[in-house]
Amino acid sequence: MFHPKLFENRNVVVTGAGRGIGLEVARQFLDCGAHVLVHTGRNSERDLPDFLLTAEQERRAVLVAADFLAPNGTAAFAAKALDTFGIVHALVNNAGTMVGRFLADTLTDREYDTIVRLNQTSVVELTRALLPALRAANGAAIVNTVSISALTGGSPGSAIYSASKAFVATYSKALARELAPDAIRVNCVSPGTIETDFHGRYSSPEKLEQTRKSIPLQRLGTAEDCAPAYLFLAAPSLSGYITGQVLEINGGQLIC
Repeated sequence: MFHPKLFENRNVVVTGAGRGIGLEVARQFLDCGAHVLVHTGRNSERDLPDFLLTAEQERRAVLVAADFLAPNGTAAFAAKALDTFGIVHALVNNAGTMVGRFLADTLTDREYDTIVRLNQTSVVELTRALLPALRAANGAAIVNTVSISALTGGSPGSAIYSASKAFVATYSKALARELAPDAIRVNCVSPGTIETDFHGRYSSPEKLEQTRKSIPLQRLGTAEDCAPAYLFLAAPSLSGYITGQVLEINGGQLIC
């Protein structure tokens, strides 16, 4: 557990925080004193946990639904973020998903465009829009979610998703160099196989069990396993000399 005042008086934007890893990241930032703008996903009617609703009532959190696939979806979300925070100390670009499993010979243009827009274009658009507020922090951090599949290519049907995550990893390294003079650090968290509803939608129980047996730590990861890495990379007191890196969280899966 990090110190409860680690992010006191700091403003944090977390996308894709309505469930899974992003939700846990938002929770831990709130627990450490941050003011958090929480992107709850595209559905404004989604049921949200009590801790988010309580944080909203206490004005520690601002909950914003936005569809990053809609025209001007990221622009509208960015405008809300800038209206809420004149200064952004940390941006977590976590929104994204596989959308579905699409084999190379049946992948449609629409499926391709959807995956790319959600997983990489939205990251570029939101980062660009929030740069003035990040520069104003005089020591901000960007933490982008990628995936173990950015290195491995993933399993059949996930080629475009995997490639979009590799794009974000490379984009992040280039940004780290470009934004260093502005005192903005850019890093990535790369989860392995994590027990969230992501794999409930896109992986069979048999496939997950096969994967579990291949992992040295003999278990799948959890959102709680991943979230501290985001706080570590966002905190200048903990990672102030770290930029352009990808932190792999996979229980040793990559060494097998």
